[in-house]
Amino acid sequence: MSQKGEGTDKGGSNYSAKSIKVLKGLDGVRKRPAMYIGDTGEKGLHHLVMEVLDNSVDEAIAGYADSIKVTFYEDGSVEVRDNGRGIPIDNHTEYNKPAVEVIMGHLHSGGKFDNKSYKISGGLHGVGLSVVNALAGWLEVEIYRDGKSYKQRFSRGKTASDPETHELEEHKTGTKIRFYPDDNIFSFDPEKPIFEFSRIASRIRELAFLTPQARFEIFDRKTEEREIFHYEGGLKEFVEFLNKEKKPLHSEIIHIKDKFINKEKKKKEVIKVEIALQYNQGYQTNVLTYCNTINTIEGGTHLTGFKSSLTRTLNSYITEYMGKKYKKVNLSGGDTREGLSAVISIQLPDPQFESQTKIKLGNAEARPAVSQVLSDGLMKYLENHPSEGKAIIKKSIDAKKAR
Repeated sequence: MSQKGEGTDKGGSNYSAKSIKVLKGLDGVRKRPAMYIGDTGEKGLHHLVMEVLDNSVDEAIAGYADSIKVTFYEDGSVEVRDNGRGIPIDNHTEYNKPAVEVIMGHLHSGGKFDNKSYKISGGLHGVGLSVVNALAGWLEVEIYRDGKSYKQRFSRGKTASDPETHELEEHKTGTKIRFYPDDNIFSFDPEKPIFEFSRIASRIRELAFLTPQARFEIFDRKTEEREIFHYEGGLKEFVEFLNKEKKPLHSEIIHIKDKFINKEKKKKEVIKVEIALQYNQGYQTNVLTYCNTINTIEGGTHLTGFKSSLTRTLNSYITEYMGKKYKKVNLSGGDTREGLSAVISIQLPDPQFESQTKIKLGNAEARPAVSQVLSDGLMKYLENHPSEGKAIIKKSIDAKKAR
């Protein structure tokens, strides 16, 4: 009778230090791309564009950029350009190479870890540009800053050219990144459009609502299709867009914006919360959540805080202002969200996402932040707008009766 494991080793007896493989630089990304971008299908392809786009949006949030343009080229490549500060091009003392080469060639590199260069950032993991570089057949970066232009080419995560530097004749700042995905990693037909215009445009529209200070443009050089997005009304215009084919229950969109001081950490942390909401006469609930402009499609702690606070605030309003007739009414969460369209956007210094694909927020402090800001702001609005308050309560009660 053989002992356990005999006959099944398949070379396991040779397992030693020599068996341990260390993937250097960006080799790990190329070996396991799905760990960083979700998959190597259409979703992963478009995620590459979003990562580059997030870096430009971070410049806008920080107050350094107000123009962002995405261009699709005839050869299938895509370019993202902004007029921000430009990626640093001076020499990085630790690596003895230009800072842009460090950012492009090393995971977890960038100006987003000490809260000095970026207090708020969507591309926080520091893997965005380096992952795009690793998974691109080729990538070109062109930077304008410090009175110079800087251009360099990369291929499959490796430096493919020496930097080209020229003096600028006019004042100009910004970053331009153009890349073509690696066909050894992604499956696509090069004869057909690699990226879907409408898919990228939809995300850019979101970003424009969330970043009202910036003008966004998307252009396809082959089809000459172009769209421009600039919404100075921000989240209020976002909710108006969500309700454009619905009949509003109240004409004014409720807009709440405030800061929450998180005192739980050693150093007090400021969390910015902005919420816009409007009820309509329909029955569907549409609540969108964002953290540092990232669409957290699976919600998270900020959504949990919103839901509990909304129910609690409306029940408190009934108790305080709706009279004895409604004294015994106790609305549930489902009652208060029927016919609701809302957008929740929070900004915090250290967002903790479920994964690099950033679909669910995990920060515990986001829950009380959203809860308190919504509770204070909504109650104040309802107190000053009693007719709207009664309409919202009546709709919620009708929803309760219908269950």
